[in-house]
Amino acid sequence: MFPRRVSILELEEDTLMHLFFSVGEPSGDEHTAHLIEEIRKRNPDVSFSAFGGPEMQAAGCQIEVRLTDYAVMGIFNVLPLIFKFIQLIRQAGQYLETHRPDAVILVDFPGFNWWVARKAKALGIPVFYYLPPQLWAWAPWRIRRVRKNVDYILSGLKFEKAWYESRGVKVDYIGHPFFDEVASKKLDSNILSTLNQSEKSVGILPGSRTSEVTRNFPFMLQIVSQLADQLPGVTFPVACYRETHLELCKQFIQEARLGHLPIQLYLKKTSEIIESADCCLMVSGSVSLELLARKTPAVVIYRSHWGMYCLAHLLITCKYMSLPNLIADREIMPEFPSVGSPVKDVAKITTILGDWLSTPLSLERARHKLSSLYDETVIPGASAQAAAAILEKIEAPPQQKSAA
Repeated sequence: MFPRRVSILELEEDTLMHLFFSVGEPSGDEHTAHLIEEIRKRNPDVSFSAFGGPEMQAAGCQIEVRLTDYAVMGIFNVLPLIFKFIQLIRQAGQYLETHRPDAVILVDFPGFNWWVARKAKALGIPVFYYLPPQLWAWAPWRIRRVRKNVDYILSGLKFEKAWYESRGVKVDYIGHPFFDEVASKKLDSNILSTLNQSEKSVGILPGSRTSEVTRNFPFMLQIVSQLADQLPGVTFPVACYRETHLELCKQFIQEARLGHLPIQLYLKKTSEIIESADCCLMVSGSVSLELLARKTPAVVIYRSHWGMYCLAHLLITCKYMSLPNLIADREIMPEFPSVGSPVKDVAKITTILGDWLSTPLSLERARHKLSSLYDETVIPGASAQAAAAILEKIEAPPQQKSAA
């Protein structure tokens, strides 16, 4: 249990618990918003501040910096922003030093959050890592940073708990919040009705980062074009995370001269598209857990350049890139990390999706694999369990002194 930190200002006014979050990924923004709601249910007097995103702000968190606006992946995408990140790291350190929260809660985004953890630890502030970086997947030697600067891991993956424990890190397995969010999310019935008018559809999920959309969507369009030729009547709803992504996708469709194809662009309707689609073509990411939860078969792709591909081969230590496959320790969703000429990958992916769309038994087998994995591995209540674990490990605030 960690002792509460109480500043002079708190003793003069209120002794509210103050929690600071550092969240850089759009998916982490949503997960943390639910965590904030669960913490508030248990202790309405907790105050929240963060380097985070709009979902957290809507949940009542004071956002100091919109860190989710800087979500990028890979060293070659980070380099142009390096000086901005240095500035943000200094800003985070100054904030922690001035406000001294009772705990710092990090969510993914390790390149930035390692530095936040280091500063918090130097100030004696307890550090939690909720949904930690996938060290078991690549560069596992970074575990030294965890042991040095993180007090407690809150893990969403069962096999991950064993991995951290075997390396001397305190960790709780609390389940993954994606599954609770899927179960509780109210879908847009009007959009579902529109989507369900199609006899067959392939949901296109080009990613939540601009760099992912730029790299993968033109590749996806090649597959869409071939499927449309082979299977007339199939539609292709595209899930765009941001308005800028929708405009970018529209531009790629125009440049490829594919405006005549049945491609529909939707903004912030990912869940509806996954729910209604017969199957999906997706960029590798945590949204694969929603596909698992909704039992929607998918082919997973990740298009990269040669520099990133070679670096990944040097650093990555796991067999798969998608979470359902990692959880199952076998290929539940076909995967295609792609580099260089896309011709062979386009042909293979088109064949798989075409088989699912034209052979009901093949599609049902793929769905059954997902359903079995879900029943075997998913536990409910991740956000609630994470909230309880955090509050239990921070001592209750001292009683406010009476004004005698």
